[in-house]
This record gives sequence, C-alpha cells and structure tokens, in this order.
Amino acid sequence: MIYINARFLSQKITGVQRFAREISKQLNKIRNDITFLVPSVNDVINFDDLEGGDILEVKGGSGHYWEQITLPFFLRQKQSPLLLNLCNAAPAFYHNQISTIHDITYLKYPQSYSLKFRTLYGLLTPLLLRNSRAILTVSDFSKKDISEHYNCDEDKISVIYNSVSDVFTGKDIKKDSFGMPYILAVSSQNYHKNFHGLIRAFSKYDGALQLKIIGGKTKAFNGIDLTSEDSRISFLGRVSDEELAELYSNASCFIFPSLYEGFGIPPLEAQACGCPVVSSNRASMIEVLGRSAIYFDPESDSEILEAINQITTDSILREKLVQSGFINFKRFSWYDSAFKINTIIKSLEHQ
Repeated sequence: MIYINARFLSQKITGVQRFAREISKQLNKIRNDITFLVPSVNDVINFDDLEGGDILEVKGGSGHYWEQITLPFFLRQKQSPLLLNLCNAAPAFYHNQISTIHDITYLKYPQSYSLKFRTLYGLLTPLLLRNSRAILTVSDFSKKDISEHYNCDEDKISVIYNSVSDVFTGKDIKKDSFGMPYILAVSSQNYHKNFHGLIRAFSKYDGALQLKIIGGKTKAFNGIDLTSEDSRISFLGRVSDEELAELYSNASCFIFPSLYEGFGIPPLEAQACGCPVVSSNRASMIEVLGRSAIYFDPESDSEILEAINQITTDSILREKLVQSGFINFKRFSWYDSAFKINTIIKSLEHQ
C-alpha cells in the first residue's frame, strides 16, 4: 500500500500540480495499491483523470493545517506507512515519506512571493530535507541548487523530470485560427518569470508580430503590474489546455524569458505542438532544451530582440528548431519518471 498526499487534487493546475497529477496517473499504471488522501472529496477536481487508485477523505481541517496536523496523525494510526508527496509541501515531522522539492525560487527571487509563503517554506524545506527518507526534484540544476544551499547530501536527492501532457501531442489541434501572426509567452506574472523584461524588450521591436501572454496570479505569489499601452501586446489570462495547445500550434514562436526555473514545462509543450522556442539561458533551461532552442540573456533587451528576429526571419532555422524540438521533448516521459519513483519506493519498502 502506498499513500499519496493529494492536496493537489483540489488546487488549480500550475507546473507543480501538473507534475503531481501526471506522475500519479502513470503510477496507477505501474501499481495497483495506491490510495490518494484528501481533506475533502467535495473539493477534488477531475479525479477520474488519474485513471485508477482509491481516494480516501481524511477529515480534520484543510490546507497546511490538514497537511501538518491531521494527515500525520492519521498515518501514525495506520502504523506509519510510506507517504509520497509530489508537491513542494509535506508533513514536516513525519519520517516515513518521500518529499518533492521542485526548486528554491523563494530564496533566489523572494520578490516573487508573499512574506507568508517565504516564511512557511523557509521553515518547512530544511525540515523536509532532514526528516524525509528520500527527496525528489525535477532537474540536475535544482538538485545541485538544493544540495549546495542546504548542505544536503546529493545521494539523498533523485532527479525526476517533468514531461508533456497528452493534450499537447495530439494530431487534431486546430491551425490558423488566431488572425495576425504572434509570439506566445506562457507563465505566471511573478518577478522571476521576467514578463516585465520581455515587455520592455518587445516595446523596442519594430516587426509585424504581436505578443500574446498567458498566465494568472495567485495569492501566494506576488504578481507584478504588467500593464502595457502597446496595442500589439495582449494578456489572455488563464486558458484551458486545449486552447493553449491551439495557441502553441499557431504561434510564430514561443518565448520563455524566465530568470529562474527548476525545470520549465511550457517550452516542451510548445515543442510538442511544433512551435519553435527561444529561451532564457538561465537556471535549468539549457539542461531541458539542449540544442533545440535559441538562447538569450533574459536581462538583455538586445539579445531578446535578436533571438526574436532570428527565429522569425530565417525560415530554415525555424524549421530546424521545429524538428529538433520534436526530438527534444520526446526525451522526457511521465511514465519513465513514474517508473523511477516506483523504483525508489520499492527500495524503501525493502529497507
């Protein structure tokens, strides 16, 4: 029996929740003994998408109170079974668990987060690193970052890559449905995502393309004011995965200007949809994209503009990046990542 801390089933889907859902779906194909623990079954969103497993309501509060008090109390009544945590939080003082720390952005770019968020994770992360039996993270970059900052043994940390959801790999995505040619950017409006830098650079762009920006804000994060009077820039907020796949497929290119990423799923989604990628050269991005993208310094307006001009004026380069993008995104597999986690689970079960 493996229990999964499934608070994520009631949360809006960002990169962290997508990782948790996709890994859970694939683990259900590998194991037949998974139970998802939730504070309330009434708040669960799209449980059927996980394609298996049982769901169990553990009553007693919600949010972090449920995770830190109710959940470990329940587990100790069950003789402390192994708990798998796939998001950034887990019971701080429960020892028989695997915890996932996607990155430590809150330390590198604190201006992206609320004081409450920074305080919580500043206390929680070192406790999880010390008390968990194994730690998962999403890139070699994050593994090194976490290990160096917290002086944690790298042997305790396993790299489990993200991948691309099936909706972005379909053959029936609509083409040519958005009018004027455009550049697409996808992320949240937090400082480290660097939309402010992209908008500043794009204001100097004299080409014919528009810029469409997708993403929302949450209470835990500090979204910045991205107001722009440039009529070529449009903010689309949150969209469905199906709409996003169409936007990727019809874009002239996808741009990812982030200052810091533990992994960065959107560029892979773009590549799966046949959209060439220009990306920041920071953090994990070269590890994830390899030679399948054009890179730029995200704090250099001139480099951002040069990358945009390169990919939109050189049709041979553009097609080369489309093809190398298809090859690149296939390096990553949710099933392979879940299989690796299951190997870790089995090794702990036999210790």
